[in-house]
Amino acid sequence: MENKKINTIDLFAGCGGLMDGFEQSGHYQTIAAVEWEKAPCRNLAVRLKDKWKYEDAQSRVLRFDIQRTDELCSGWDDEEYGKSDGLDSLIEKAGGIDLIIGGPPCQAYSIAGRVRDEHGMRDDYRNYLFESYLKVVDRYKPRAFVFENVPGILSAKPDDRPIIEIIKESFDLAGYRVLPDLKDAVIDFTEYSVPQNRKRMIILGLRKEKFGDQTCIKMLELFYKNILPGYRTEKKKTVKQAIGDLPGLYPLKEEMRYEGRKLSHSLPEPFVLNHVARWQSRRDIEIFELLTKDIESGRCEYVSTQALKELYTQKTGKISNVHKYHVLRWNEPSNLIPAHLYKDGLRHIHPDSAQQRTITVREAARLQTFPDDYIFYGGNVETYKMIGNAVPPLFSKCLADAVYDLLYGKDVSRLNC
Repeated sequence: MENKKINTIDLFAGCGGLMDGFEQSGHYQTIAAVEWEKAPCRNLAVRLKDKWKYEDAQSRVLRFDIQRTDELCSGWDDEEYGKSDGLDSLIEKAGGIDLIIGGPPCQAYSIAGRVRDEHGMRDDYRNYLFESYLKVVDRYKPRAFVFENVPGILSAKPDDRPIIEIIKESFDLAGYRVLPDLKDAVIDFTEYSVPQNRKRMIILGLRKEKFGDQTCIKMLELFYKNILPGYRTEKKKTVKQAIGDLPGLYPLKEEMRYEGRKLSHSLPEPFVLNHVARWQSRRDIEIFELLTKDIESGRCEYVSTQALKELYTQKTGKISNVHKYHVLRWNEPSNLIPAHLYKDGLRHIHPDSAQQRTITVREAARLQTFPDDYIFYGGNVETYKMIGNAVPPLFSKCLADAVYDLLYGKDVSRLNC
């Protein structure tokens, strides 16, 4: 396997955070990336072509509904999704598939999502998107798969059984062994130089027919206890290390326009792509100045949940059950970068009191460890959402290297694989 790249397909690819890390490792070749939303697909195709030099990138990005699995595989001609020969054709041309990566949307499994939804997300169709993922795995039977999701999947129970039990049973019936106790598959990304408090479940599945059932168990133990942890770093990366070198964006005395948008803050000098502050109201600018100076001065009057909730009510006249404001701390990792960052960004306030704003798309991307040569195309709603939904590429690269070490490295030979 020294010179041959591992053929990989990415399901629920989003804008390609997982895929990008696998590409960065140099061991993998992206045969196809499946995603149903337009904006991520556009970004995927540009990234595959411009960065990873796939001249046929457009045909490798399959914009389609994965729930229509048979058509996804055999091809489709559809008014909404256009026309494609499907996965079968791409995989046949590539000579087969070795690895499937990806993870269904996490909102149905997240604890926060269940709290916000009056039915606890029990009626959400996304609870069962893993079935479509498994259909693809079962059809192509790769050596292994990587299934990423939120830790909340461990407690999600949309019906009478915990969803994780159903998923594990389904993996087993499809011929794959996963870690017996998936609590041990929850990974803290801050341990892998991601400057953001983010934990995710990373389920590695190994094909029993390929390796043997007992050997699979040994391989999985080796992966989670030794190989993947071998890529940890000693110190956690901070917000300052991630975004501290970006040009400052400061409140304007008078609003201006840029590319048809109202601006409340200056443009960066020198200019940095995707680093333009979203428009902020005068009220919010004053609140951001108050909160950041409170921390910089050491007074810290507005750091407790109760104080922040009271401030919100005082300034807006509204009542919220959760505190709406959070200032990033320079010397700590960021709080979670979520998909709903696109709504207002109030929980991601830049820590410099002179800037009085929420974080930009580029800063969100930095905190998610996207390299600066990944340019995001689309409006703020699309780009913040794509970034928040992604797996941080820096962790993805560690994961990709660890999977390669397990499947094709020296450690495997010791297990008589």
